[in-house]
Amino acid sequence: MGTESTPLKLPVIDFTKPELKPGTVEWDSVKGQVLQALQDYGCFEALFEKVPTELREAIFEALEELFDLPLETKLRNVSKKPFHGYVGQYPQVPLFESMGFDDADIIEKVEAQTSILWPQGNTDFSKTIQSFSKQLSDLDQMVRRMILESFNLEKYMDEHMDSANYLLRVMKYEGPKTTETKLGLRSHTDKNIVTILHQNEVEGLAIQSKDGEWFDIKPSKDSFIVMIGDSLYAWLNGRLHSPYHRVMMTGDKARYSMGLFSIPKGGYMIKAPEELVDEEHPLLFKPFDHIQFMGFYFTEAGQKAQSALKVFCGVEN
Repeated sequence: MGTESTPLKLPVIDFTKPELKPGTVEWDSVKGQVLQALQDYGCFEALFEKVPTELREAIFEALEELFDLPLETKLRNVSKKPFHGYVGQYPQVPLFESMGFDDADIIEKVEAQTSILWPQGNTDFSKTIQSFSKQLSDLDQMVRRMILESFNLEKYMDEHMDSANYLLRVMKYEGPKTTETKLGLRSHTDKNIVTILHQNEVEGLAIQSKDGEWFDIKPSKDSFIVMIGDSLYAWLNGRLHSPYHRVMMTGDKARYSMGLFSIPKGGYMIKAPEELVDEEHPLLFKPFDHIQFMGFYFTEAGQKAQSALKVFCGVEN
């Protein structure tokens, strides 16, 4: 008789300990778990209670209010940066629409973007978006700090932490109203530094393992999925894995999710530290600007490429 392999499951890492501070035994323990998970999967499930239950509930109410706006209103959510404004009405992914809030942790920036959608203002919405993003940015910074410590890159800490802004991207996937599985969002890697995802109870997210096997992600309602993007993968010269992921939908209910993306600032050059380049680990990518890379990614050549990053700035070794 053949033996069935155990289904793949993301590691769950607990960030709720109050004593979780750099230099402590607890910090080093969690740091080791983070490194292992990101090497193996490129992502993990995080327990993080700094975003309280009432705020998690409020953000989903805010998303429903936002996506219930008329299309002509949602189209006012624009940005000069690719994929930062409203995305929707695409025949290839008809179930998907998305909007973005740049500098989502800064209340004045969120209020300015909110006033474009609600000219009379919407204080509750602005406060919910900003507070959620601000609290979650603490998890992003903890994870990035742990990564740099793991590779003995503390001398780059200040530069690295200051190199990013936060984009909160909010997403709605209509239920396809069928028992057949339909594409919600096609397979891709994220292009930023770190992504932190949170979703309602409607599942659909799937991750591809390093061996090419797809497996479904079923996070608890209280947890967050932390994922490595291509910019950090390149900066670390391939030391961590940037995973392909997609959304597949079934049933009647809408799926609401949001991602807090740490995004390299315009003009900041992503360049692997010299400590991570040696004979065993030759340089994988030339230095690049994230916004220029995003510009390429949304061209026909970028969309066709198996790895847009390799085509854009890969080094032939």
